[in-house]
Amino acid sequence: MIARRWLRSWLALLVCLASPIPALADTAWKLVASYPHDATAFTEGLFFHDGALYESTGLEGQSDIRKVALKSGKVVQRRTIDARYFGEGIVNWKDRIISLTWRHRQGFVWSLADFAPVSTFRYEGEGWGMTQDGRSLIMSDGSAQLRFLDPDTQAEQRRITVTWNGRAVERLNELEYIRGEIWANIWYDTKIARIDPATGAVIDWVDIAPLRKAAGVRDSEAVANGIAYDAARDRVFITGKNWPRLFEIKVAR
Repeated sequence: MIARRWLRSWLALLVCLASPIPALADTAWKLVASYPHDATAFTEGLFFHDGALYESTGLEGQSDIRKVALKSGKVVQRRTIDARYFGEGIVNWKDRIISLTWRHRQGFVWSLADFAPVSTFRYEGEGWGMTQDGRSLIMSDGSAQLRFLDPDTQAEQRRITVTWNGRAVERLNELEYIRGEIWANIWYDTKIARIDPATGAVIDWVDIAPLRKAAGVRDSEAVANGIAYDAARDRVFITGKNWPRLFEIKVAR
């Protein structure tokens, strides 16, 4: 595992050197609140539903999906994923949760109420992040492309390529649908892309470097990765892999 993490870090550094991501981001935001977060959670997916956070964690033998109390950060419900799988993004759809795995091309459908297994599905390539826009599931695979899937059959409907000033934006990771935009963490970066779902063009960037600093993490693998949106109260939540804090921010419209 140590060798793999060292290799991933160096590969990501090489990719970052050629990244089209701007040095500065324009979207203004302010910190509203900070909440406890399980520092052992290698966060891969996050969403907010009915007053609670739902989170998926990664790493082989440690992956699970969980329901988390916002204010305390306590895990109130958990489902362990088979040890052979590296858990990735999750999203809710009606009374279900859909989750991905990294390289096994295996997706799972769970009951939202009790996390009981419902069904499985397959996809090509890798699974990274997930969100939904009320019509389709939206999936990232670590590339510059986002896939739109049928929510009930998980069949692919279409793809878009995410670009900034005409250049592809690679390493799209955790996703969230916020006020008609797709927000995406960029693996090994502290900038979040705000994406037009029709064209794939990046509208703007949200730089959350101060939040990583506030979380006090030093491990290179403890990257920003986790965006959740409370549409009812217009709240955005941000965290990362092994971060001991989850942050609520307010973004300028």
